[in-house]
Amino acid sequence: MSNTSPILVGITGGIGSGKTTVAKIFSILGIPVYSADDRAKWLMGNDEELKNQIKNAFGSESYLSDSSLNRSFLANEVFSNPDKVKTINSLVHPAVGKDFLTWASQQNSPYVLKEAALIFETGGEKALDYVINVSSPLKIRIARTLMRDPHRSEEQVNQIINQQLPDEQKNKLADFIIKNTDNKLLIPQALKIHQHLIAAK
Repeated sequence: MSNTSPILVGITGGIGSGKTTVAKIFSILGIPVYSADDRAKWLMGNDEELKNQIKNAFGSESYLSDSSLNRSFLANEVFSNPDKVKTINSLVHPAVGKDFLTWASQQNSPYVLKEAALIFETGGEKALDYVINVSSPLKIRIARTLMRDPHRSEEQVNQIINQQLPDEQKNKLADFIIKNTDNKLLIPQALKIHQHLIAAK
């Protein structure tokens, strides 16, 4: 990797683990953060190639008459069908991966963060130099998610969790682990990783 391009670091964690909070700490430290979920939503609504792929896979109903994404239709189509989840992921993740690399090449920073719920599940770690996993007990994650997303039922939260790798597995695959439990402070853990990555550059 050339000295001009930043180190590419993924930050992941199961739903409700607190990865967005941790990403904000890195952002305060001056590190550019790419939100894969936000960009995925933007690309699904604005990238013509991706829009056509989604229409081909799920039908023209995937988009409304004003050409915006028909979220409720897609959610109903995809949500409880593992094969359709795989299909949409196989379209959206490569588009996000390409978009991230373009964005990263424009940043002037020793390293950049890609915040994404699914990294190991999609093979996304292959395009990254390091991955941080934000780890948190399952019960706490479910409680946090239900409090944060009142529109979700516990059953829906469990369905999402079932589509993600277990924490123990992610911890084995990750280069760094940040433990988000009541007795662990996040900032010192983030600072330690930050210093390591700055030194690695």
